[in-house]
Amino acid sequence: MSRWPVQSLTAAVFALAGLIFVTSANTAKGTDIRTDSSLLKLSDLIQQRSENNAELDESTAAVRADIDALARRDDGSTRAEDAKLDALEKAAGTTELTGGAVSVTLNDAPPDATANPGYPEPQPNDLVIHQQDLQAVVNALWEGGARGIQVMDQRLISTSAVRCVGNTLILQGRVYSPPYKVTAVGDPGELKQALNRSTAIQNYQLYVKAYGLGWKVDEDDRVTLPGYSGTVDLHYAQPVE
Repeated sequence: MSRWPVQSLTAAVFALAGLIFVTSANTAKGTDIRTDSSLLKLSDLIQQRSENNAELDESTAAVRADIDALARRDDGSTRAEDAKLDALEKAAGTTELTGGAVSVTLNDAPPDATANPGYPEPQPNDLVIHQQDLQAVVNALWEGGARGIQVMDQRLISTSAVRCVGNTLILQGRVYSPPYKVTAVGDPGELKQALNRSTAIQNYQLYVKAYGLGWKVDEDDRVTLPGYSGTVDLHYAQPVE
């Protein structure tokens, strides 16, 4: 067999390897590809944006407090108008709220969870908190007469949406992992009765018994919920002209 085809093939392999090295160098442009910010894991990027949103919320709250202070310096408003403004702020959830409260904490099942006797072996979805579980708690507390609700460290308002991706909570631009804590200010007795009446929560309790999902209800004599500090602007789609 002639050696020329073998030599030609060898030369082609080295040429291809050289092309790969050049392409890699051009892509990296002198940077470390492994640590380039454009190649960060999606989870890292989400966490970074969540922290940025938290900082923006604090900035928004500070500006809103300054605006409210300036507005109340206006001597043109009457006491009746000031009282009406106070009532609207309380209804909107933008001011602190203090009173008796009930807190509900939900958590995923332990990593090594198995079925208790009499129940089928769990599927992965049986062992984590879902959006419907958090929504069931929030809805029951509103039905029980809650005057204000806080999920994790954020106050809910009329436009708040409790959403989950997998077992990760996304609330008002920020991301949370379990355990999830929901706190409601109102009559503790009425709030706990509403939790017990909820059929969705009764269904969740079956998974608590079967697989060890977390469920804890606490009562407090005095809790202060923070006022909502995010933007109140509504964003919506518009038709293209």
